[in-house]
Amino acid sequence: MSAVNALRADQVRTEELVPSRYAVQIGEIEVLVISDGVLPLPTKMLGHNAQASERAAWLGEMFLPQDAFDWSLNVVLVRHGEQTILIDVGLGLDPDLNLPRAGQVVRRLEAAGVDLGSVTDIIITHMHMDHVGGLLVEGVKERLRSDLRIHVAAAELNFWENPDFTHVNMPQGFPDALRAAAKKFAAEYRDLINTFEDEYEVAPGIVIHRTGGHTPGHSVVRLSSGGDRLTFAGDAIFAVGFDHPDWYNGFEHDPEEAARVRLKLLRELADTGEQLVATHLPFPSVGRVATDGEAFRWVPVFWDY
Repeated sequence: MSAVNALRADQVRTEELVPSRYAVQIGEIEVLVISDGVLPLPTKMLGHNAQASERAAWLGEMFLPQDAFDWSLNVVLVRHGEQTILIDVGLGLDPDLNLPRAGQVVRRLEAAGVDLGSVTDIIITHMHMDHVGGLLVEGVKERLRSDLRIHVAAAELNFWENPDFTHVNMPQGFPDALRAAAKKFAAEYRDLINTFEDEYEVAPGIVIHRTGGHTPGHSVVRLSSGGDRLTFAGDAIFAVGFDHPDWYNGFEHDPEEAARVRLKLLRELADTGEQLVATHLPFPSVGRVATDGEAFRWVPVFWDY
C-alpha cells in the first residue's frame, strides 16, 4: 500500500475524530507525515533567553495560552524503491512523565496499514526520548526486521555516553528521563545501529546531514526526486523560530550553536523554496519558508486531498 493510497476514504479508520497522517509526493518518493500526539510544555521553553514580555507578546499574537501549550510531535514515513524508512519514532510510553496524549506512532502506523516488519531503515535525528521512545515500547523490537538498519550520527551516540545538561532549560524530571531513554535505546539497539560522521545517503535522494546545535549529533533529512525537494528538520526549527530564530529552546544542549544552525537552515529553505516538515511544527507541519525582513514566515501548504 502506498503512502498516498493509505489516505483513501475507504481505508481510513474512524476511531479518531481528527486526521493523524498526511501524504506528500516528492518526485518518486512517497512521504507520510504521522502525528505521535502532543506534548504539553511550559511556554518559557520557547525562548528562555527572551524577556517574559516578549514571549507573552508573541504568544498573544499567535492566540496561544501564556502558561503552557501543546507541542506537536511528528514523525515521517518514507517509501522509495524497495526501502521503507521511518524518520524518528516518537515518544513511546513513559508513565513517570504522565503524557497520555503522546506516544501514538505505533498504533497510527497500524491504522495506516503499515507493518512494523516492513520498515527497512530508521533514521534517528537525535536521541531525545520523543525521537527514540517508540522503539522502547514493549513488544516493538520483536516486530522489527532482524536486518533493520538504524542510522544515527556518531557524535550523537558519543554525546549520550556522558551528556551535558548545563545549558538546557527543561521541566523537572525531563533530564533524567532523557538520559534513561537514550541509554536504553543505545543498549537495546546497538547491534542494529549504523553511524555516520557528517552525512549519509540512506536511499537514492534521501540523505541525512548532521547539523549539531540542538544536540551534537542532531541531523536533518533532505529528500530530493524529480525536481521536488523536502527537508525534515527534526528539532532545528520550532514555530517561534521563524519570527525569533535567536530565541533559545529549552531542549537545546548548545543554544548558541542551535540558533546558528536554525538561521542557516531557514535561509537555505527560503532560497530553495522546498517543502519543510519538522517535529514540533503544528501537524501536518508541511509548508515552506519565506523571508520577512530580518526574520522569516512559515507558509503552510494548502490542504491537498
